Amino acid sequence: MIAVMDNTIIKELQQCVGKEHLLTAPEELACYSFDSTGQSFMPDAVALPDSAEQITTLLELANRYRFPVIPRGAGSGMTGGALPIKAGLVIVFSRMNRIIEIDADNMIAVVEPGVITGELQEELKKQGLMYPPDPASLKFCSIGGNAAECAGGPSAVKYGVTRDYIIGLEVVLPTGEIMKTGVRTEKGVVGYDLTHLFIGSEGTLGIFTKLILRLLPLPESKTTFLLSFSSLPQATGLVAEILSAGLMPCTLEYMDKTAVQVVRDQLAAPPHKDTAALLLVEFDGFREDVEKQSEQFTAFVQQHKQKSCSLRRAADETETAELWQARRSISPATLSLRPNKISEDVVVPRSKIPELVAFTDQLAGELDLIILTFGHAGDGNIHVNIMVDKNNEQEYANGIRAKQKLFEFVLSLDGTLSGEHGIGTTKSEFLPLEIDRTALSIMKRLKTLFDPNNILNPGKIFPDRN
Repeated sequence: MIAVMDNTIIKELQQCVGKEHLLTAPEELACYSFDSTGQSFMPDAVALPDSAEQITTLLELANRYRFPVIPRGAGSGMTGGALPIKAGLVIVFSRMNRIIEIDADNMIAVVEPGVITGELQEELKKQGLMYPPDPASLKFCSIGGNAAECAGGPSAVKYGVTRDYIIGLEVVLPTGEIMKTGVRTEKGVVGYDLTHLFIGSEGTLGIFTKLILRLLPLPESKTTFLLSFSSLPQATGLVAEILSAGLMPCTLEYMDKTAVQVVRDQLAAPPHKDTAALLLVEFDGFREDVEKQSEQFTAFVQQHKQKSCSLRRAADETETAELWQARRSISPATLSLRPNKISEDVVVPRSKIPELVAFTDQLAGELDLIILTFGHAGDGNIHVNIMVDKNNEQEYANGIRAKQKLFEFVLSLDGTLSGEHGIGTTKSEFLPLEIDRTALSIMKRLKTLFDPNNILNPGKIFPDRN
């Protein structure tokens, strides 16, 4: 790889995307040097292309001059996947933000990677349709970034994650070739499933330029419940029981006491100060089905009064929106506790959630740390935030130790290191804990096959490759 881009390269990049769409000033580059990990690496340049053809030219230049190319969505990633750790060219998709087509009859949409997830959902609602993946950052995260990380969200317990709704792609390979994968139909088994190989590949195998999305009808009705608990084990233990009882919520979110405290001021009716945990539960579907599920759920909770929980049903859309605003604000609000955090998104079998949460409490005590847990309990995807001050050497060292111990414990429960954030740079050293040597070798060979010069997003997932 070259050490720095010279004027010859800069001029060719300008010819490709236009001088006004190539950023090189330090103050402009700084805007694309960081993500939600808090790390920062300055790129040499930032390009804002508006077509697959321009991206092809950029990658051809990268292969000729051997500079890194880093695709970047909205920069909301939690594992460093969009950071230019080896400098090079960052490609931003803010100009490729068109909803190309909404085919209501066949319930598909074709979009460019820069489309904001929440804006797409709002547009689809006008036509009685929905795109179910709903990451917490949906108001500003992009479809392309969601696809690169295979984002999930609260509704994954019923509807699944991003990979379940992407049925086709147009992608520019690291060599500059344009490839189309997948279908526009409900079924399709022609050849290898290359579409899903790219989903969750964290920008290391190709750059998305179009995505074909599967849509669903917008549910007729939705209702929201809030359960408050005075006992943390009782809250976490109830999760598996809710689903085993035959109830099918579209969301089942969990928040421990500390998570509730950091967003307490956002709630018009804050929970009691002794509240140990909350569960946010929603049902959606046809109106009659929602009411039936709601009645069954209320009866289920009544049968568990010994579990010291209280139940409240949101009165209207305003109250529901308030609850969700508080839930989606937890992650940024945690920085009121410490200036830095180690944010993990581990997954365990639902029945093992009580063990995981109990372990994090124990770990916090042993290492004198603030560790809070919240997230998508319905599918076992728990966000563990280890709060630290990096200027406090001992505290930060304890945070790193807690991360290692957390990962080891999660894997001992037959869990996985990431449910939606990906590996990026922050988890790459731990990959061999979960992936065996043969599987790792195959993955690295696939990377080399697609990207022989290691141009695209180098140093991510497999940092040992130069």
